[in-house]
Amino acid sequence: MELRPGRSAEAAALTGLALRSKAHWGYDEAFLEACREELTLRPDDLTGGRALVAEEDGRVLGFTTVSGEPPRGALAMMFVEPDTIGRGVGRLLFERTMDQARGLGFGRLTIDADPNAEAFYRTMGAVRTGATPSGSIPGRVLPQLEITLA
Repeated sequence: MELRPGRSAEAAALTGLALRSKAHWGYDEAFLEACREELTLRPDDLTGGRALVAEEDGRVLGFTTVSGEPPRGALAMMFVEPDTIGRGVGRLLFERTMDQARGLGFGRLTIDADPNAEAFYRTMGAVRTGATPSGSIPGRVLPQLEITLA
């Protein structure tokens, strides 16, 4: 598996991956449709060293994006193909993304996590700091975490 910068031409393919990854947790079509806009990547989201893609034998296995301006930002997106969950793709992507964010001058990143992903982020060193409203589903609240990039 190799990690590389995201490419603007991959926006549609990575959006599809994000939706497949979200669906893995059993969300229905109505829920996924409500999330579609928030999970849609645009070519500009994948430029400037803020997107990282995991790839193996030409197949994209997952990706991350970082947003904001140093020193504080956010892990804006992190998604892994469902059939690769448990293979270490997420761990490798997360660790390398934190290194990349440090290199960009970030000292802290917030993570508005899907409830199903909170345990993963806590295992990776993030600390729950509260809750935040979902950007897609009115009334839904998501765990908000933070990681210090010392």
